[in-house]
Amino acid sequence: MNADTGAVWLDEGRIAAALEAHKTEDPGLVAEILAKAEELHGLTSDDVAALLAVRDPELAESVFAAAARVKDRIYGRRVVLFAPLYFSSLCSNECLYCAFRRGNDAVRRRALSMEEIDRETRLLLRQGHKRLLLVAGEAYPGSGIDYVLDAIDAVYAAREDGDSIRRVNVNLAPLSVEDFRRLRERRIGTFQLFQETYHRPTYARVHLAGPKRDFDWRASVFDRAMLAGIDDVGMGLLYGLYDWRFETLALLRHIEHLEERFGVGCHTISVPRMEPAAGSELALRPPHPLSDEEFLLLVAALRLAVPYTGIILSTRESATLRQKALELGVSQISAGSRTSPGGYADGGDNKDYDAAQFRLGDCRELDEVVADLAERGYIPSFCTGCYRKGRPGKDFMDLARPGLIRRKCTPNALSTFEEYLLDYAAPETRALGESAIARCLDDLDDDVRAISERLLREVRDGRRDVYC
Repeated sequence: MNADTGAVWLDEGRIAAALEAHKTEDPGLVAEILAKAEELHGLTSDDVAALLAVRDPELAESVFAAAARVKDRIYGRRVVLFAPLYFSSLCSNECLYCAFRRGNDAVRRRALSMEEIDRETRLLLRQGHKRLLLVAGEAYPGSGIDYVLDAIDAVYAAREDGDSIRRVNVNLAPLSVEDFRRLRERRIGTFQLFQETYHRPTYARVHLAGPKRDFDWRASVFDRAMLAGIDDVGMGLLYGLYDWRFETLALLRHIEHLEERFGVGCHTISVPRMEPAAGSELALRPPHPLSDEEFLLLVAALRLAVPYTGIILSTRESATLRQKALELGVSQISAGSRTSPGGYADGGDNKDYDAAQFRLGDCRELDEVVADLAERGYIPSFCTGCYRKGRPGKDFMDLARPGLIRRKCTPNALSTFEEYLLDYAAPETRALGESAIARCLDDLDDDVRAISERLLREVRDGRRDVYC
């Protein structure tokens, strides 16, 4: 077995030793680690193990404060928005926590046609979305990967009042290097996949059948993606299956492996907690639940450990918790989500349960989320500039580490936000947004402000899709 087909880099003993060495909190050590983190060079697994041992509320607040400062220095007030587009609930796996598992009769199955995908995409365009994440169960009708490639083409081809989706990210089953090369040709942004759990015994207990039962094939997926030339990858876990501290250290070891082999780690990390799912007793009673306080500590520790990596929080979580997590490290959120194929066209209740993958915690529509962000001083961003300027993967990190990427991201965030405000926002949202833009401009240095104001003028003069 090698890294192309197996998790040869995963050392459970090393992780266990780090957790054993940091079973109790050490305020002095935590202070040293936080000072190191604020240099923006990241943290080791041992450092993170020490942070995850924090229990004292005051000490936890010091971790939160450091994470908030690090996030602000890298991302400012920018928050990237996207929507998931579920295009199939067919699945060949038997995963005990998921409504889409093949033996579950409690969920209605559906695989969208290309015409239905076009309709879903146009509905998202009407809301103002520019970035989509295509999601499907791990079985595809017809000729398999060709269905996925056709779905990507259908999204890019969709038009609504002359507008189109500017970047498609995908969350798909593991592929071979050859199929990853075909996927790369479709101009995807990020390839995303969740390991769910890095604890092998737990993985075997919750994945009873299907291709997903192969732990190593799944855990080595990013090696094959990068060998095929896809250097923008997104990792994720399903917190609640096993001890959250072990999972987090294993995730960081996975990132280290990619950096050692390819010179770049993951572009994003997703941190979903297990939520109720139709037909799943396990999802109703997670074996290793983590509290809101533990979850926020996890988000803060990840922001300090991998400062330039995007952290994604979905609508699984409540609006209140998402607001707190944004302050500590989350940099991308979904909005107005449906988690069932055809969910945007079907309309109705956002909590539709017999066709969805899981139950939502934040059911607000996109404009409500945008208004809330603007009122809190954030700049909602629909930017896709780095993908189309050829700045993904290592090129992005080469700009991010010396602090240069923010000089691109801020003007692009402002111009895409202004597009949204002019074309889609409710009057109250537009007023909040224009105030947020004005405050942001006041905080920029002269050069970045000049670029931002130029892009804003172009948008206000009628141009669209301007970026630097």
